[in-house]
Amino acid sequence: MSDNRTERATPKKRDEARKKGSVARSADVNSAAVLLATVTAIAITGPGMLEGCAGIVRHGLTLTADPAAVSQRGLSDIGVWAVRSLLVLVAPVAAAAMVAGVAASVLQVRPKVTIEAIKPQYSRIDPKAGFKRLFSPAALFEAAKAIAKTSVVAVAAWLAITPRIGELAAMTGMPPGALLATLAGLIIRLAFSVCLAFALLAAIDWAYQKRRYEKQLRMTKEEVRQESRQQDLAPEVKSAIRRRQFQQARKRMLADVATADVVITNPTHFAVALRYDGSRPAPELVAKGQDLVAAAIREEAEKHGVPVMTNPPLARAIHREVDLGQMIPEEFFAAVAEVLAFVYRTAARRGALRRRALQAAS
Repeated sequence: MSDNRTERATPKKRDEARKKGSVARSADVNSAAVLLATVTAIAITGPGMLEGCAGIVRHGLTLTADPAAVSQRGLSDIGVWAVRSLLVLVAPVAAAAMVAGVAASVLQVRPKVTIEAIKPQYSRIDPKAGFKRLFSPAALFEAAKAIAKTSVVAVAAWLAITPRIGELAAMTGMPPGALLATLAGLIIRLAFSVCLAFALLAAIDWAYQKRRYEKQLRMTKEEVRQESRQQDLAPEVKSAIRRRQFQQARKRMLADVATADVVITNPTHFAVALRYDGSRPAPELVAKGQDLVAAAIREEAEKHGVPVMTNPPLARAIHREVDLGQMIPEEFFAAVAEVLAFVYRTAARRGALRRRALQAAS
């Protein structure tokens, strides 16, 4: 199916993806913006920060050298004063970094609040799923990209410092003030060279993330035609079609409960029905619902003799993470296997008791 996705995403598809928190975003753009803003702020405020630090040290030494001042204010008060003074000096740099980071994020994705991206998901905290993501192709690609970025930045730094090795050697014997000013200038130039290299990498990564995002959003020609037909209908007709489709899907889902091996409940708010016939590698979710739909699933299960088990965490997790018709993800294998094993053991015992009763009656 992915090979047939040749059409660009429609505005509706883009809006739906954005509501779910799916956007084209490069973390390197944010990092480059923060780094450039920090270096620029330090270059502008550096002399004032240096003079301010020197003033803090001088005043601190003066206070601590006077026993009367120390006994009157206490060392803790002097320490608090020093920290506050340093925070005032660092505040412009921190503010510049924060503004640059927020601006880079806003320019990439435009301001929009969505709760889909911050909803808790079981797969995010499952250790097995996290270990699997750690060695996934995407993680390996990110590791290779990090190595490439480090190499490019190191080369840029080397090219910036190599022509000035002789100048560094000539600093021997310079007065401390002149030496500090010269070193500060060299460090600032080196930092800007690294920032430019990192900005170039960020631009490349942004282009790659944008292309990858557009590829993920591509649609088939049939999907585009269906969306176009739906847009041509009146809102009332669309609502009626969606309502009828929902009712039909619900009827089909409840009919599939009879084929399930087990129904796992919350016990009252959620219910999921699983089927495992051996034709697929893992159990399949054939029905799920909450509140009234969950009650209907339980009624169908009792009507057809499908075992119903109570496991609130598993029921909520499967209801949240798995769609109808999908196989259970790997992180649920152990918990689902225990449930199915219990169901099969119970069914076997019931079958044995039934056979014994029939033999005794005969």
